[in-house]
Amino acid sequence: MLATLIRLLGDFDLAEEARQDAFAAALQHWPLAGVPDQPRAWLVEVGRNKALDRLRRQALFRDRILPLETAATEETTPPEEDEDAHFGDDHLRLIFTCCHPALNLEAQVALTLRTVCGLTTPEVARAFLVGEDTMAQRLVRAKKKIREAGIPYETPAPLLLDERIDGVLAAVYLVFTEGYAVTAGSDLIRAELCHEAIRLGRLLDTLLPRRPAIQGLLALMLLHDARRPARTTAAGDIVLLEEQDRTLWDRTRIDEGLALVDAALGGRGPVSPYAVQAAIAALHARAPRHELTDWPQIAGLYEVLLRLQPTPVVELNHAVAVSMVDGPQRALDLVDSLAARGGIGDYHLLHAVRADLLRRLGRRPEALDAYGAALAASKLEPEQRLLQRRMEELQQL
Repeated sequence: MLATLIRLLGDFDLAEEARQDAFAAALQHWPLAGVPDQPRAWLVEVGRNKALDRLRRQALFRDRILPLETAATEETTPPEEDEDAHFGDDHLRLIFTCCHPALNLEAQVALTLRTVCGLTTPEVARAFLVGEDTMAQRLVRAKKKIREAGIPYETPAPLLLDERIDGVLAAVYLVFTEGYAVTAGSDLIRAELCHEAIRLGRLLDTLLPRRPAIQGLLALMLLHDARRPARTTAAGDIVLLEEQDRTLWDRTRIDEGLALVDAALGGRGPVSPYAVQAAIAALHARAPRHELTDWPQIAGLYEVLLRLQPTPVVELNHAVAVSMVDGPQRALDLVDSLAARGGIGDYHLLHAVRADLLRRLGRRPEALDAYGAALAASKLEPEQRLLQRRMEELQQL
């Protein structure tokens, strides 16, 4: 519905307002008259009319109403039978709609996460490791560019899907990430976001089969989600990977994920960063005990990933793997070098990793300071409790 309204109205904000107006009208009329035969078509029609009324009230008839009324008469095909039914899912359809190549990749993904996937502006900001005000400005600029450049927001034809797939995959991945490791609030996991991202990954694999990037992303999500039952206690506290009961891991998902990893790494074309991340997750999944994890191979895979995707988060994860191979001092040097370059000083996991390395080196006062910095930056309650426990343990030594 939102995808159709965006296509008709050419404006994200107006389409969202029209959708809300249509829902309000449905709540008023459907209990009395019954649900129409084509509810989405009914909602689109009412939303469009509400938007036209809104524009009339804003005295924009000459510039906006006539073109919209002309365009609206062309929307005659029932949504259930339209030309882009190959998507098979309205949610996936709208994600492809938002990932327009005229926008840069970050704008595509941010706009998709905010508008389509229901993440708040603070959640989107944390996904990109930027401030809330900065992300809000970027979203405003993206919408402004759409309006001023007259970018047509319509679902792409099958032959044009490839030019949008990078943004789509990034959006799905960040939805999963926010579900798997929530950035703020009282719960570590939002299972509904994990399920939705995996569902979209399966749809993508059906829509565009045998694509290593898609297979790699789906494998990555399945292998991570397989550990979900063991990641928290009954009270909602975090259980670290080395302490998890691996008998609770979902072996069905692990087996499916491992098969997809093999397919993604054996496919043609360049290696996908998602496939490399999935290969790392597969090594964790294959280890019967934490101490039997193949850390040298994981560290090597992170070096490959750094060449493909040189981001601060990948650097930080690489340092953690290095600490398991070459010891905490070598890893601390890498983390301090990363911190000295700036840009992620507010990222709580940077301070948390540094604190753990200092603790392992026996540098207790510095470790306490680093844990304190991580605690101050964290917005997730289970994480805050874990950091507080770490600090109390150090203080008792």
